[in-house]
Amino acid sequence: MRITSKGQVTVPVEVRRKLGLLPNTEVEFEVRGAAARLVKVPARRGRSRGGDVVERLHGKADVRMTTDEILALTRKRG
Repeated sequence: MRITSKGQVTVPVEVRRKLGLLPNTEVEFEVRGAAARLVKVPARRGRSRGGDVVERLHGKADVRMTTDEILALTRKRG
């Protein structure tokens, strides 16, 4: 495995799966002597990945519909 000119390295898929490293997962490096350790940062209390997504999307819709109208659309069969 090599580090790119931008300082990037690809974490192998097996490692990501085993450690639960999903896109946007916070990680940090712990440096001890000549070694570095990649550590998953614990999730912030009271927040989740889903909560972060909802927060980013909040207020972005440009169509004004009621909840009942949206549910009616999702339940329609073609």
